[in-house]
Amino acid sequence: MDTPIYDFLRSYASAGGVRGHMPGHKGRSPVPELEWLYRYDITEIYGADSLFEADGIIAECEKNFSALYGTAGTVLSAGGSTLCIQAMLTIMKREGRKVIAARNVHRAFLNAAALLDLDIQWVPMKYSSGLLSGQLDLEVTEELLRQGTQAACVYVTSPDYTGAMADIPELSRICKMYGARLIVDCAHGAHLAFMPENMHPIALGADMCCDSAHKMLPALTGAALLHTSRPEYAAQLKQAMSLFASTSPSYPIMLSLDLCCKYISEDIRRDISRGLAYIERFRGNFRGRLAFAEGEPFHITVKAAESGLDGLDLAQKLRESGTECEYADRDLVILLMSPWSEEEDFLRMTSSMEKAMETAERRAPETPEFRYDIPVKRMSVREAVFADSEVIPVVESLGRICGAVQVPCPPAIPIAASGEEIDRECINIFKRYGIKNVNVVK
Repeated sequence: MDTPIYDFLRSYASAGGVRGHMPGHKGRSPVPELEWLYRYDITEIYGADSLFEADGIIAECEKNFSALYGTAGTVLSAGGSTLCIQAMLTIMKREGRKVIAARNVHRAFLNAAALLDLDIQWVPMKYSSGLLSGQLDLEVTEELLRQGTQAACVYVTSPDYTGAMADIPELSRICKMYGARLIVDCAHGAHLAFMPENMHPIALGADMCCDSAHKMLPALTGAALLHTSRPEYAAQLKQAMSLFASTSPSYPIMLSLDLCCKYISEDIRRDISRGLAYIERFRGNFRGRLAFAEGEPFHITVKAAESGLDGLDLAQKLRESGTECEYADRDLVILLMSPWSEEEDFLRMTSSMEKAMETAERRAPETPEFRYDIPVKRMSVREAVFADSEVIPVVESLGRICGAVQVPCPPAIPIAASGEEIDRECINIFKRYGIKNVNVVK
């Protein structure tokens, strides 16, 4: 497959012409070892196309991606999945659709809801791994669609932070029955279309979804893709994105997406096959000693509590042994691999885990109980986010209204959403995840 963006940037950098244009670094780095990177960082000069008015090399790259993923339209994002989420919700806002959402959304969703003044109908979840993971209650979702008098969309995260997958085919069926749209935050699933069985939301019936290419593919941080299966939306994606995006998108990020496209077309299926074998071998080495969550396989989620371990202690022991995990709390440790991971990575990770378990803190195995009822809504998301607010200790927040959501990323999942009254259950969950302060409306 061709690489139009990379080819142009390489040619321009090699020409060595005078850069009478932005950026101010003029293709030269303050330190020699980064000279190669600065040479590829340009602006929208002649021949370089323009992301939000693409009809040249960027448009060609996007067509390549659309063919690989089997979409009606795919566009590049240099602003991560956050920008894609904003664009998807913008299109739903234009259509006047009510937003029905699973609770384990990323805080980027709440921020977009505040900017767009969206009223969110939350659906309860059946939790399996604390706040991070659970399944949408399909019966409640269908009942909300059945009772609704307003056009709606259903918004879910799949895979979630632990790798758990939503039932996209069933959600798609339900949405189609009631004329609703299905939107998926697939930030952790850019590789799913190329698994032995296509597991990508677009293939399973979603109307729109976003992929953070940098999470699961060899792309620079901030690289993402926005897909749609609907031709009428394909024509709207760019304009919706441009409402929130920088007018100076990163060419190195787009270059990395271009190279990812070539990687997908030529090598990813081979690497997935190898990776699945490495993962099975890793899990097999610890079978009977560690409990693993089921889900998308490149998310290796260790159920530390069920394994008789303290997750935070295990993560620290792994760190000392040369392996840094994606996320850890008392109950879980998430090791996020990708098709790009090499066999040596898995061998070293296996060695680190063996060493970590030799000295890890032991406790009685337990299946943590997690109770979470959606708090009472007192204000709209927008009202709460833009209200005068203050940061106070969590222990003093009982009865206060949550303002702008401030939760650590990862995993960036809200405990109390903006506009909700903080109850005792919220406070206990804040404490459980080590969150000491919260933003509240004055």
